[in-house]
Amino acid sequence: MPERIAAPVEFPLKGIWYYDPYTPAEVHAHRSGPVVARARTRFQDVVIQHLEHLGRCLIVDGRIQSAEVDEYVYHELLVHPAMVAHPAPARVLICGGGEGAPLREVLRHPSVDAVVMVDLDAELIALCREHLGAWHRGAFDDPRVRLVHADARTFVEHTAETFDVIIADLTDPTESAPSKLLYTEEFYRAVARVLDPGGVFVTQAIGLHYDAGDRLHAMVHRTVRRVFADVRSYGDYILSFDYPWAFVGGAPRPVWDALTREEVDRRLRDRRIELRFYDGETHLRAVSLPKPLRALIAEAGAVITDEEPLTLP
Repeated sequence: MPERIAAPVEFPLKGIWYYDPYTPAEVHAHRSGPVVARARTRFQDVVIQHLEHLGRCLIVDGRIQSAEVDEYVYHELLVHPAMVAHPAPARVLICGGGEGAPLREVLRHPSVDAVVMVDLDAELIALCREHLGAWHRGAFDDPRVRLVHADARTFVEHTAETFDVIIADLTDPTESAPSKLLYTEEFYRAVARVLDPGGVFVTQAIGLHYDAGDRLHAMVHRTVRRVFADVRSYGDYILSFDYPWAFVGGAPRPVWDALTREEVDRRLRDRRIELRFYDGETHLRAVSLPKPLRALIAEAGAVITDEEPLTLP
């Protein structure tokens, strides 16, 4: 029989499209709507724009950081595993988190007395406060919150304060990003210095592909493991990123194995927290990593340092 070759299907792209670059060989396209706000800050290019499929989006240096349709999925996964891993988090540090949604989620926990949020870009935060009210829901105005406009690494290296939970909600470590030195062993050691002995740390840790490309996530995991005794990778699918997205949590003492499905639900219930996405069942799925990723994490290999930082294309 002659070889059959699929004929191309005509799919005209109508309207104006936003192209979200992933790699030199991959780009994701979204039909775009009106630009709500745009600014070139001292540190990065910031656009808040409506995309037809994703709703209002925060786009930084050409990459989608947060989208109306699913920001709660990302932020609940970032914040709540670490918060429920601590029996009564009172003092919390957020590194980054410009749109204010991590603040919103942290403040759900009734034991929280104080949150310090350190973000370099005051202009970005001003735009988010004005145009992303559905994200922060007034969290910036909560009297428990102290907002510091500074480099998060410098703050962590010099502060005399200590914290029960530290959350790193950072942009990806591209070559030009100010965040690339917040994924290194040196930074994690500085975090460990200001983390209470019973504390918990978590960082966003880039997208997953479930192939050899996940060596980059494995490097983040391995680097956190150089500093903390109990380390756990987890993740779930984020529509606006079109990938499973990963996080790494670390603690100086065992915490992660205690978070069974029943225990997560019990702690959320005791704190009277009802979430849209995260619960015990979701936690169980998020920490159940596929075999190829588990193998990569288990391998010996390089760690990320100031001298050799992780940089994405």
